[in-house]
Amino acid sequence: MTSSLQRAIEIVTKATEEDTNRNYKEALRLYEHGVEYFLHAIKYEALTEKAKDSIRAKCFQYLDRAEQLKAYLNKDQTSAKVAGGEGDRISSDSDSSDNREQKQLQQQLENSTVIEKPNIKWSDVAGLEGAKAALKEAVILPIKFPHLFTGKRLPWKGILLFGPPGTGKSYLAKAVATEANSSTFFAVSSSDLLSKWVGESEKLVKNLFELARTHKPSIIFIDEVDSLCSARSDNESESARRIKTELLVQMQGVGNDNEGILVLGATNTPWILDSAIRRRFEKRIYIPLPEANARHVMFKIHLGSTAHMLTEEDLRMLASKTEGFSGSDIAIVVRDALMQPVRKVQIATHFRRVTGPSPVDKTTICDDLLVPCSPGAPGAIEMTWSDVPGDKLYEPPVTMCDMLKSLASTKPTVNEEDMKKLDKFMQDFGQEG
Repeated sequence: MTSSLQRAIEIVTKATEEDTNRNYKEALRLYEHGVEYFLHAIKYEALTEKAKDSIRAKCFQYLDRAEQLKAYLNKDQTSAKVAGGEGDRISSDSDSSDNREQKQLQQQLENSTVIEKPNIKWSDVAGLEGAKAALKEAVILPIKFPHLFTGKRLPWKGILLFGPPGTGKSYLAKAVATEANSSTFFAVSSSDLLSKWVGESEKLVKNLFELARTHKPSIIFIDEVDSLCSARSDNESESARRIKTELLVQMQGVGNDNEGILVLGATNTPWILDSAIRRRFEKRIYIPLPEANARHVMFKIHLGSTAHMLTEEDLRMLASKTEGFSGSDIAIVVRDALMQPVRKVQIATHFRRVTGPSPVDKTTICDDLLVPCSPGAPGAIEMTWSDVPGDKLYEPPVTMCDMLKSLASTKPTVNEEDMKKLDKFMQDFGQEG
């Protein structure tokens, strides 16, 4: 069980105990604290969708109980003030309550802050030199050479990364978080800024920017920004319109100093963005499908240290055969190819002995390792994978045949119609990345 999930369970268990003992104030605090840990586990831990759905359902139950306790405590507190003749203190208590609410909202947002750097360097991002240069210009250079950005020369305050899915927009944002060592990086999605309670979503947006101003220089990365900032219309709800208005006000910096704050957005469907939001993103950079050279590098990166028999010529051939594939599509092709040796082991009816490094200790050479083979191969022994000792299986290397087999069964996920819309948006409003 993950540490965040385990911690969340411990906290809500304690909360229910305090609730049973009628210590409602402490129970309320623990319920809210436990939900924050649950949300952190959903966002950052490797959980199945079924587990996430179960946790979300529990979070709703705990939040409902927390709201009941909050209403009870507020009612009880008001009664005590009236009975004790402390009306003069209502205003100050109200201010204190507002401060507590603000701190709770900021604590909820701080869970979206990337505390640990993702450790992704610029060199890990294949291609996209234009996008990397723009991000360095907006983030890295103002931090390292602040004297260059004075007077009328100001760093960019809003950058929109748009392009087909799987082309590395979020990956670029992680590289920014790594390279901008002295900046605070806030990674948020629309779900972090939306609430079922009336008025709370706008407060979350406002508090997000206040947190960014407190910790500047800072970067606010909003993934899938289109889900939060689609074009305004007469048919949308009042709450959705208020959220967009608040985001526009905060990005504009009305009444506040936004110097040292960069808003970084990413979207696959930029054409549905509201025109006012689009204007707030001063740089709109198109992240296209990878070119042949970038695809060649991607195959190398995704193969990593896994044993394979592919040559440079093989990799160049694979790059030429994957025209129209996104970086995510190439990652899936390679992952499927890496599973081909495992499938060979599963279906093999014969194995033969070979010499090679021990699976347990790579520095030790063994001459009794077993590798799957055809029934007619010299030295073939009739057996299945269940008969092979765990420390005697030789890892079959990935071959070009494995890669071609996986490539034949994998199709690109990018829609040609969407590509036309993206190209049109780039010609009208963007620039090449």
